[in-house]
Amino acid sequence: MRGNTFGRIFQIHTYGESHGAGIGVIVDGCPAGYTITREEIQTELDRRRPGQSSLTTDRQEADPVQILSGMLDDVTTGTPIHMFIPNKDARSKDYGPLAQLYRPSHADFTWQNKFGIRDPRGGGRSSARETAARVAAGAIARILLVQEGVAIHSWVTQVGPIAMKHQPEHPDRSLIDRHPVRCPDPETAREMNDYITQLKEAGDSTGGVIMTRVTGCPPGWGEPVFDKLHADLGKAILSINACKGFEIGSGFEGVAWKGSEHNDQFVDTAQGIRTTTNHSGGIQGGISNGMPIEFRAAFKPVATIRKEQQTVDKDGHSVQFSGTGRHDPCVVPRAVPIIEAMTALVLADHFLRQKTSKR
Repeated sequence: MRGNTFGRIFQIHTYGESHGAGIGVIVDGCPAGYTITREEIQTELDRRRPGQSSLTTDRQEADPVQILSGMLDDVTTGTPIHMFIPNKDARSKDYGPLAQLYRPSHADFTWQNKFGIRDPRGGGRSSARETAARVAAGAIARILLVQEGVAIHSWVTQVGPIAMKHQPEHPDRSLIDRHPVRCPDPETAREMNDYITQLKEAGDSTGGVIMTRVTGCPPGWGEPVFDKLHADLGKAILSINACKGFEIGSGFEGVAWKGSEHNDQFVDTAQGIRTTTNHSGGIQGGISNGMPIEFRAAFKPVATIRKEQQTVDKDGHSVQFSGTGRHDPCVVPRAVPIIEAMTALVLADHFLRQKTSKR
């Protein structure tokens, strides 16, 4: 199976399944000499872990990370960093009835056709459980970036039809994490919470939108052709389970504007040359321009619901079924740290590329 490795210089390789012994990641290319503690990595995993509130799956996983190599007294050695996260609360028997059918909007059918075999226990490697490994690796990338003055903040801006009217100018983690929905506006967060709770009780689900803002990224990161910074961000974010849309800067809204309205005009400021507006989302020609990098990611409604649905079994016979197992009614609250992790992995990789390409 290919497609388990991400990055060029700062590279990660993840492994493991939802109901196996555990999941893990090997980080290669991390420079030596960075101080990184297990507690810093665990903090990021705690933000993603299941069972953290009534809005998430009931699966209880503490996700204690084990650092098996690449560190000496909390300092990176420059060798591959191997981290492992055990699975403790898998209930494989919940998925027994699903082994013979294809669940709507899941990877069951496509996985079976690609490999000729699939793991029905929580989706195996196609499960979002795999993203815990990404968060562990992203925690390391984030620490590298913080020391370069780069900060990454993601927050929930929409759940179903409920959307924030205004985005925070200076978001911080305490503001975002003070509510389980991870929406920084208290009133909107309460509405989102009630909406998700209603759907959970009804056996249904919903989707949402996550906004990300990166500050402190200097001009010059990114490549101008196939490895454009926004293209790599798009690939990273769209690789997250249930993510169906990515737009940067003005995105689709910008198509209705005139060039005279959309162009970001340059000015000389105390921080250097910047633009008066940021419709480009901080990236022009595939390269960062020193403005905040801003993008949005759309997540579909969770596919597993308790409502009865029609599908077919592996022989093509029509069957009725309702979802079993433990699942989030809305993924976006737990997807926030995943998006931040994938963003950090892309930026760390391009930071190291820039160090090797600039004289």
